Amino acid sequence: MILKAEAVTKKYFRKSADKNYFYAVNETDFTLEGGKLTEIIGRSGSGKTTFLNMLAGLLSPSSGKVLLDGEDIYSLNDKKLSALRNQKIGVVPQGQTGLDSLTVLENVKLPYILYSKNDDADEKAKELLEKVGIADLADSYPKELSGGEVRRLAIARALMNSPEVILADEPTGDLDDENTEIVLKLLRKTADDGAAVLIVTHEAEAKQYADSLYRMNTGKLIQVEGVKLA
Repeated sequence: MILKAEAVTKKYFRKSADKNYFYAVNETDFTLEGGKLTEIIGRSGSGKTTFLNMLAGLLSPSSGKVLLDGEDIYSLNDKKLSALRNQKIGVVPQGQTGLDSLTVLENVKLPYILYSKNDDADEKAKELLEKVGIADLADSYPKELSGGEVRRLAIARALMNSPEVILADEPTGDLDDENTEIVLKLLRKTADDGAAVLIVTHEAEAKQYADSLYRMNTGKLIQVEGVKLA
């Protein structure tokens, strides 16, 4: 599985004395390969989340293409793109993303249930909750969880369909050192098992788990050379 960005940009318009637009992401080429864990670091506002959302099929580029195994994902209609994301791309977004009306277990199972006629995914969902350390909260609701527990719920949910691509935006935000290590080891294992994994993070600890490292600065993505960290 290969996810590629070819000359992608994201341009926003605004009122300004100098010019009426700015680039959140400048023209960028990028390749994410199966079996690899790639990390992007950078300050808040540097364009990391915007770039990840374009790779995830959540935000159309202003120009350029995003290719999944050679297919331009933004050439698909909304229905086909949604199905592709559900089946092949697991996204860990920033923020609190649990659905309050569903239990933790139901939240994790949701990607499977949406595109399946069966509701027999309890065993796998419980296994994922065990791996991220919140198995005892399966029957709780998101509003009863801490910020770190909701982050781990989101990670388990992203892995539910065994996607070939994992795109994780600050996956260890709100986590203590012990749970940060658990999550990073799980994402490393997911890459070792063949998935293409991208982590966008501020965490210095994540570097030791990565195969390659990039820095985003004012919309420009630069590879940090000589990095073979895992």
